[in-house]
Amino acid sequence: MAIVVNLDVMMAKRKIGLSDLAGKVDLTLANLSILKNNKAKAIRFSTLEAICRALHCQPGDILEYVEDEQQGTDQG
Repeated sequence: MAIVVNLDVMMAKRKIGLSDLAGKVDLTLANLSILKNNKAKAIRFSTLEAICRALHCQPGDILEYVEDEQQGTDQG
């Protein structure tokens, strides 16, 4: 996966638990856990905005682009 979600890192920096954040951003614990564990396939901008507001951070603090190892190699 090329996009890595660093939500757990920001949560640790802000010393906030999953259930507290879920309440602040109005997401179910299950959906927030999927996002936190890098299992999400998409995120709504409104959800990202709410998370950034709750954690006092920027989207780039949560989302990171990492090149796949196979992208740079010749597969032929």
